Amino acid sequence: MPKISVKGKNMPSSPIRKLVPYAEAAKKRGIEVLHLNIGQPDIKTPKIAMEAVKNANIEVLAYSQTDGSEAYRTKIATYYKTRGIHVNATEIIVTTGGSEALSITLGSILDNNDEIIIPEPFYANYNGFATANGVTVKPIISKIENNFALPPIPEFEKLVNEKTKAILICNPGNPTGYLYTKEEIEQLAALVKKHDLFLIADEVYREFAYDGKEHHSILEIEGLEENAIVVDSVSKRYSMCGARIGCIVSKNKEVMQTAIKFAQARLSPPTLAQIASEAALDTPNSYFEEVISEYVARRNFLVSELQKIEGVKVANPSGAFYCIAELPITDADKFAQWLLEDFNVDGQTVMVAPAAGFYATEGLGKNQIRIAYVLEISKLKIAVAILAKALKAYTH
Repeated sequence: MPKISVKGKNMPSSPIRKLVPYAEAAKKRGIEVLHLNIGQPDIKTPKIAMEAVKNANIEVLAYSQTDGSEAYRTKIATYYKTRGIHVNATEIIVTTGGSEALSITLGSILDNNDEIIIPEPFYANYNGFATANGVTVKPIISKIENNFALPPIPEFEKLVNEKTKAILICNPGNPTGYLYTKEEIEQLAALVKKHDLFLIADEVYREFAYDGKEHHSILEIEGLEENAIVVDSVSKRYSMCGARIGCIVSKNKEVMQTAIKFAQARLSPPTLAQIASEAALDTPNSYFEEVISEYVARRNFLVSELQKIEGVKVANPSGAFYCIAELPITDADKFAQWLLEDFNVDGQTVMVAPAAGFYATEGLGKNQIRIAYVLEISKLKIAVAILAKALKAYTH
């Protein structure tokens, strides 16, 4: 019998999606499932984006340019300038989602068995992208006790060796919601310059910074032009996850010349989605003010209510729309499955994301879950109440 690849065997399952069959089975039994497991906002996509697609006068849905339409890339550059990031259209490659942007980036700068340092917990698919590219992830632990702040730089230094090629961060963080300070970004910048490494920043949640705090992009740092690579996306910013439009941004010409070859292999990013994304850039700031206000209210409610549950420890996020909660259980995977298979309150239950899948270090996060506060407060209230009752009833 033919065998699949070792790479295929090592490819991790998504901790976010692997429970979907249990959720679907629950729904078939008539159970309403409240989804706190995935970062799919319930915020409406800007009308301007949807209208642009409806009104597109296209007779042939043709390929676009490999690096994305010039009009869209120019408009992205203008968007960045309003945020103090000075790049031009040639320093941007449009991709099929932030996922492809990251995968192309890893393929462009790392070879088989090269190493990349990533603070954990981190977005679970980083493990998958690394596996697909034959790259070894060297995790460095951040802790719930300080809201998953950047680990001390000496801990990074311990991991750097001749195989180390890059450090990857998500800012604000998924799954932690942590927003790196300017000082932390500057520390990382000094570290990668010292060791001649790349610094990759996944900045797809850039707009979602709370409590008067500011997001600090690695592209703002002078002298980091050859080291900095940003991965971006419209998915979360404009609640357009299904558009699958992202981009790579870097001033390093060799990186971009290499990345475009990977982009050519997939031909081009989707045309209609670029039209929607270009239009979305005209979304007024009032949209983000309303969205941020809503997310802050949801976060405040969620964290406050979780803290009332005996035995629960929760980090207080300053960005994105996720938080990590530590539960008084031993195995969050089993608990999450039990919620879907065996527990409900008045015909309702909750779907969460077990946090172990967001760690690369075996055994970490077993008693933690990631909660995405992408539901309105009335539904969050029901979900937290269900979670509290479930923890009382759970005896495994």
